[in-house]
Amino acid sequence: MKEFGQRKRAAVAVMAAGTLMALAACTPANPGTASSGSPSASTAPSAAQPSTTASASPSAEPGTSATVGALVPGFPAKLLPVMPGAKIVSSSFDKTTTPATVALVGSISAPSGDVLAFYTTELVAQGFQAVPGETVGAVPSKDFLRGDNDTVNLSVIETAGMSTFTIGANVAAESVK
Repeated sequence: MKEFGQRKRAAVAVMAAGTLMALAACTPANPGTASSGSPSASTAPSAAQPSTTASASPSAEPGTSATVGALVPGFPAKLLPVMPGAKIVSSSFDKTTTPATVALVGSISAPSGDVLAFYTTELVAQGFQAVPGETVGAVPSKDFLRGDNDTVNLSVIETAGMSTFTIGANVAAESVK
């Protein structure tokens, strides 16, 4: 059982780090500025501003949802609270799987150490224990374990004073009620 838990934590860590890397690659260097080569396109007063919030994505399974710019309906905010001052980039929640899968991507103008400290405090208060290790490669990353099956991974990339964090959790259904 111990080996299965370690494999699961490693898989969650790799998945979260990959998601974070993909998000970093897709995020514009200067959010809020137009990527058009025409200066008039970004300064035109009548230009429509794109919305960063999308409705929950349709899925084949009821109880599975994801959205951009907000928490999905039913998101277990007590399990994974949004750090005060953070902007939600995306969230997802799949309560159809065992264990349930929850993910949150956010950004905040705080050092990565502050993000790690906030979530460590929140998760330890819920009975999670921090697993030894602070990085995956050069990315600050922390794994947490509660019992044999509840796992959480937190990864943070800091660029130009902004920290983008990804939290992925696999937890028992009763943990997300």
